[in-house]
Amino acid sequence: MGWVGNVCIHHDNDKMSSRKKLMVVGGGASGFFCAVNAARNNQNLQVVVLEKTSKVLAKVRISGGGRCNVTHASDEVDDMLEAYPRGRNFVRKTLHQFSSNDTINWFEARGVGLKTEDDGRMFPVSDQSQTIINCLISEADRYNVEVIMQAEVVSIEKDHAGFNVAVSHNGQLPSMETADFICIAAGGHPKISGFDWLANTGHSIELPVPSLFTFNIPDKHLHELMGVSSTSAIVRIPSLKLQETGPLLITHWGLSGPAVLKLSSRAARALHAVQYAFEVKVHWITAFHESAMFEALKQTKSVARQSIGAKNNFNLSTRLWQYLLLKCSIKPETIWPDVPHQSLVSLARTLCGDSYMVRGKTTFKEEFVTAGGVKLEEINPQTMESKKLKGLYFCGEVMNVDGITGGYNFQHAWSSGWIAASAISDAMVDLKGETATPAL
Repeated sequence: MGWVGNVCIHHDNDKMSSRKKLMVVGGGASGFFCAVNAARNNQNLQVVVLEKTSKVLAKVRISGGGRCNVTHASDEVDDMLEAYPRGRNFVRKTLHQFSSNDTINWFEARGVGLKTEDDGRMFPVSDQSQTIINCLISEADRYNVEVIMQAEVVSIEKDHAGFNVAVSHNGQLPSMETADFICIAAGGHPKISGFDWLANTGHSIELPVPSLFTFNIPDKHLHELMGVSSTSAIVRIPSLKLQETGPLLITHWGLSGPAVLKLSSRAARALHAVQYAFEVKVHWITAFHESAMFEALKQTKSVARQSIGAKNNFNLSTRLWQYLLLKCSIKPETIWPDVPHQSLVSLARTLCGDSYMVRGKTTFKEEFVTAGGVKLEEINPQTMESKKLKGLYFCGEVMNVDGITGGYNFQHAWSSGWIAASAISDAMVDLKGETATPAL
């Protein structure tokens, strides 16, 4: 037994030689979840995780600002489905097998309590992603899961005896290894060329495009408001008739925050098609429509005596309020009673439909999510097994499933990883007539 990084590596060659072998390709959330559950279910199964980088569970570590948004609170499967722009029907079948409540129970059974925030996102009580990482690594250690890093799978071939897998270790020429079962948990790729090694197995790949990205807006005056946020705004893309409501953040390149990220996910393919050049409108004050806003402004004008820039009744940041005033050609030092009628009309229109031209996007390097991957028609949602190659399974983002921000992508990782592990355990039982231990 030895350690690579922070992962315990086990070697027991005598026992391994007579055991069936599961090779999990990818050391992220779904891959680890599949590996530890498969190893627990059937301890006669040798489980090896191959991670092509020098670190495992990278997205778990950085997600949710380092807190790890484990899942989304929901008592009903159907309540989760709208959060998956792609793969909704597939996810319906997987969540019925392993739901967000099952995720909560799985982690709590291992001493990791989860808490629910007002928006439904769930985090470890510790508010530390390391808690989730430690739990998964502890399970890997407990059930003798071998983890090998800087091991990149180059090709997979199936024959009558199982799988032959070409693996490049530390960038060296590939060596040939064997496995009885394979679970592909390699995550998404920004370019379709990243799926070439999978396409060579005969699987079809849906073109990957970015999802969960921020909107770049070439407006230097807006950029000066970097860090200003709104707790609730409606963000719309008029040309697509799509909108999302939620917190909005102004950055040094444009607009971000949950409302924008959710909208980018829903519109991922359409925005890719227009090369990320489109109009976006922001409704800053969600409690008012335009005519009601105009009446509210008129009411304030009738009673206020200070400058318009010093007073707003809408809980907007003073910096943002003054920026919007200037956008309507209203000088912030103007006394409320002196604001012309037409200027109030313009301000009401801007507060309820502030328009910007987006010219590009920004994605988070390690947190990137892609729309695309292995086509779902080629995967059995009840088992995660390939319909083309018996013994080959998939889990996580490598499939053409992705969710909006809020814990939904991790839930897909846990669900698909658990289902694949259970199906592989069942296959072991079929092969040897053994009894598997339930994963929960």
